[in-house]
Amino acid sequence: MNTVGPYHNRQETYKYFSLPFCAGSKKTISHYHETLGEALQGVELEFSGLDIKFKDEVMQTTYCEIDLDKAKRDAFVYAIKNHYWYQMYIDDLPIWGIVGEADENGEDHYLWTYKKLEIGFNGNRIVDVNLTSEGKVRLIPNTRIGMSYSVKWKRSDVKFEDRFDKYLDPSFFQHRIHWFSIFNSFMMVIFLVGLVSMILMRTLRKDYARYSKEEEMDDMDRDLGDEYGWKQVHGDVFRPSSHPLIFSSLIGSGCQIFSVSLIVIIVAMVEDLYTERGSMLSTAIFVYAATSPVNGYFGGSLYAKQGGRRWIKQMFIGAFMIPAMVCGTAFFINFIAIYYHASRAIPFGTMVAVCCICFFVILPLNLVGTILGRNLSGQPNFPCRVNAVPRPIPEKKWFMEPAVIVCLGGILPFGSIFIEMYVLHLHVFLDYRCGCGFPGLRSCSYVSCFFLWCFRMYGLFQTSFYFGYMAVFSTALGIMCGAVGYMGTSAFVRKIYTNVKID
Repeated sequence: MNTVGPYHNRQETYKYFSLPFCAGSKKTISHYHETLGEALQGVELEFSGLDIKFKDEVMQTTYCEIDLDKAKRDAFVYAIKNHYWYQMYIDDLPIWGIVGEADENGEDHYLWTYKKLEIGFNGNRIVDVNLTSEGKVRLIPNTRIGMSYSVKWKRSDVKFEDRFDKYLDPSFFQHRIHWFSIFNSFMMVIFLVGLVSMILMRTLRKDYARYSKEEEMDDMDRDLGDEYGWKQVHGDVFRPSSHPLIFSSLIGSGCQIFSVSLIVIIVAMVEDLYTERGSMLSTAIFVYAATSPVNGYFGGSLYAKQGGRRWIKQMFIGAFMIPAMVCGTAFFINFIAIYYHASRAIPFGTMVAVCCICFFVILPLNLVGTILGRNLSGQPNFPCRVNAVPRPIPEKKWFMEPAVIVCLGGILPFGSIFIEMYVLHLHVFLDYRCGCGFPGLRSCSYVSCFFLWCFRMYGLFQTSFYFGYMAVFSTALGIMCGAVGYMGTSAFVRKIYTNVKID
C-alpha cells in the first residue's frame, strides 16, 4: 500500500494505515524499495498483508476485521466526505481505489470492504492489474466490518515492456486542442525568428553600407561628422553590469538549468522514466549535480570578463542559488507537512542526503567549472574598448521605457507556450529588467488564475505546496529564459561590432 488522501488535493497524502484500515496476516513481502526520488515525492510503501501468489487464484476471502468504534467511524466518515482515494502497487504497477461513498442526502456513509483484483500475466511476468471496489457496508458504530479480497488471473497479450502504456493518455493526440497547440507553437517560433531576422538583417545591411562609406573618407571628413546608429554606443555596450556578482551567478545558473532541461528531456524520450516511481525526479537531481561545471564555467567566465575579483564568493552564490531556493521552499513546506502528518514530510535522512549532494558533489564540480571558465574564457576580449565615462542616455518616449519593453517582450514567448502550460501545467517566474525572462512573470500570474478558477484545492497545506513549488518552477524558468536570452543577444552584439571598424 502507498498513500491515501483527498481526491481534490492530490499532493496532500497520508500513510495508508493512518486511516483505521486493518492489514492481512502475512508479515513479509519479497521486495519493495524507496529511492531518493520516491522519498522526496512522499511515497510511503507499507505491506498490506494480502497473501497473493503468482497464478494462484483466490476466491473472496476475509483477511481481517475492523472493530468500528466511534473514533474509527469518525475517521472513515471524514475521509468519505473529503472523497479520499488510496493508491497501492502490485509488482510496481499502480492501482487506485476509493475509500467509500455517501448516500444522496449525505447522512449515511458507506465503506468499500471488498478488493476484487484481476491480474494479467504474459509468460512469467505480470503485465496488467485492475481493481474493483465492492462490498459497500454502512458505517455503524460498535460493529465489526470484515475486509475481504479476491484474486483472478488471466492471460494477456501485453508485452512486459509495454505494460505501463495503459497509464498514458492514448487519446492525447486525438484532441484538436493538442494539434492546435503544437501548430500554434511551431508557427509562433517561425514567425518570431523570421520577423526579427528580417528586421535585423535589413537594418544591418544599411548600417554596414554607411559605415563602409565612412571608412573610405579621409580623416578630416570623418572627424567632421558624428557617429550615429548603434555604432555611437560602442564605448558603452560592453560595460560591466551594475551588479556583476549576482548577474553572473544568474547567468551561470540559467545555463545549468537549460542543460538539465535538455538532458532530462532527451533521457525521458530515450528511456521510460515513468515506469519507475520517482525515477524522473532522481534523474533530474543526478543530472543537475553532474552539470554543475556548466554553472561554474559560464558564471565564472562572465564574472572574470566583467572585472570581478571576489570569484570565490561568486562561485558559492552560483553553486547554491538554485539549491538554496529549492531546499528552502521544500523545508518550509516540510514543516507544514509535518504538522499535518502528511506523507509529503521529507525524512531527516533524505534531507541529509540532499545536503551532502550539495556540499560534496555540486560545490566541488562548480569549483572545477569556475576555474576552467576563468582560465579559458575569462579574458575581457571585447571587440571595442569601453569608455571610462558612461555616455548619457537621452530621454525616451513612454513606449521605450524598460517596464513597457519588458511587458511587450514577454507577450509572444508566453503566447507560444500558453496552451502547453494549460495542458501540462508548467509555470514560471522572474523579472530581469529585460524581455527574455519576463515569460516567467506572466506564467506566475497564470498560476494564480489557474488555481482560482480551474482547481478545487483547499487548505493551508495544498495552497502552500502549490504556490511554493510553482514559484520555484517559475523562478527557474525565468532564470533559464533570461540566461538564454542574454547569451544569444551577447553573441549577436559581439558579432556586429566585430565586423565594423571602430577606432
